[in-house]
Amino acid sequence: MNLKVISRNIGYALLVSALFMFLSMLVSLLDGGDSALAPLSISFLITFIVGIFPFIFVRKTPAISLREGYLIIVLSWILSFIFGMLPYALWGGPFTLENAFFESVSGFTTSGATILEDIEALPKSLLFWRSATHFIGGLGVVVFLLLVIPASSPMRLRLTTMELSSLSKEGYNSRANKTVSIFAYIYIGIMLLAFVSYMLAGMSPFDAICHAFSVCATGGFSTRNLSIGAFNSRLIEGLTMLFMLLSSIHFGLLFMVIARRSLRPLNNPVLKFYLGALVAAILVVAVSLRSTGVAPAGKALWYSAFHVMCITTTTGFAIFDNAAWPAFPTLIVLLMGIMCGCAGSTSGGVKADRVLISIKAIGRQLNRVLHPSAVSEVRLGKHYLKDEDIYPHILYISVYSMLLIISIGLSLVIGMDSTEAFSGSVASMGNLGPATGRLGTYGNYNCIPEAAKYLFCLDMFLGRVEIYPVLAVVAMMFTRRRK
Repeated sequence: MNLKVISRNIGYALLVSALFMFLSMLVSLLDGGDSALAPLSISFLITFIVGIFPFIFVRKTPAISLREGYLIIVLSWILSFIFGMLPYALWGGPFTLENAFFESVSGFTTSGATILEDIEALPKSLLFWRSATHFIGGLGVVVFLLLVIPASSPMRLRLTTMELSSLSKEGYNSRANKTVSIFAYIYIGIMLLAFVSYMLAGMSPFDAICHAFSVCATGGFSTRNLSIGAFNSRLIEGLTMLFMLLSSIHFGLLFMVIARRSLRPLNNPVLKFYLGALVAAILVVAVSLRSTGVAPAGKALWYSAFHVMCITTTTGFAIFDNAAWPAFPTLIVLLMGIMCGCAGSTSGGVKADRVLISIKAIGRQLNRVLHPSAVSEVRLGKHYLKDEDIYPHILYISVYSMLLIISIGLSLVIGMDSTEAFSGSVASMGNLGPATGRLGTYGNYNCIPEAAKYLFCLDMFLGRVEIYPVLAVVAMMFTRRRK
């Protein structure tokens, strides 16, 4: 294990965080030097020094093994969490150590869950840092790292393979070493378009950039206590739904639409399945809200569309308090929060791609049972999938479900009630942010036990990196101990 190459590349990830801490300091200075200037300055210096240290004492080495790649991914995320909590912990207020760590993990994993009861009490620079952690995490700490590594480097190709799942790479009509650049172009393009649109819709430049950071990352941190609802604007709400949807679609499809100047790439079976499930869920939830008297007909459809899209795209914005929702629409929304958006996007969850493949695989198995002599195959668009192509996705859903059940069980042992244990675990594993009840759209996670906060932090981390890199590192640790 080459600790030099590991430390050098983790240093890249920390320097990215240091850059945005510096930008947050500039926001503080523009705001007259608010109360977060000193915490941000200290955090910047510490993070920058630790990040730059390997470049001073470690020679450049492009060689990287599979094990080193997994360690770089996992440690880059973990150290980003730790250094990212410094501005919160040094500022104080509601940020105890566990609260600061929770807020940092939620930000970088683009979950959008918060411990804050009064968001607007924070200085602007700290609010900017919260949203910036979404922006960094949405593109991926390691993807930021890859952007500064030479395209010809074997290390870049190796990390590209491990950071971006096979599902996300299938839609990119490009070489492996260009995948990261394509991802970055689409991501930054959505962010800039959202920023300009929010400005034109009436947001201040500060609110516009913070919400643009959040929406392109499908995060959910807002600068207001009432989230998007605070602006009381159907135009802003509509724009938010549009950008949430774009950010939850495979970026490869969006790239091909732009590159080919055609909507043909959108004729994709996964996208059709995803949009169909989204529309069906919106209609079911709207009917339920209307029939139970939670909202009148027109508002029921609008509230349903916004909140179903928020949960399905894993963006934790809100325009309506879901604490009083009946059990049925709440369950529908949480089920959508398990599936979530498409692979190759910034959304979390199992991904619509895996769900569709699993449904088709189950259909094929039933057909084999009913017609043993028939030849049945799983088809996805123009491609026929072999068993070795299907198996990893079904296995991932199984592992995801097992970890979700374990999280729910541990939450109950810790002392949470059954509803919050279930919804909180689903929201954390799927990087959804808001859950239900006290953890709902206008609630917060400060009310849960400290042990539950750390458990949900682990859930958010596992959901963001898609489990396998963490399991690989754990397996490596046990293998070394046996030797």
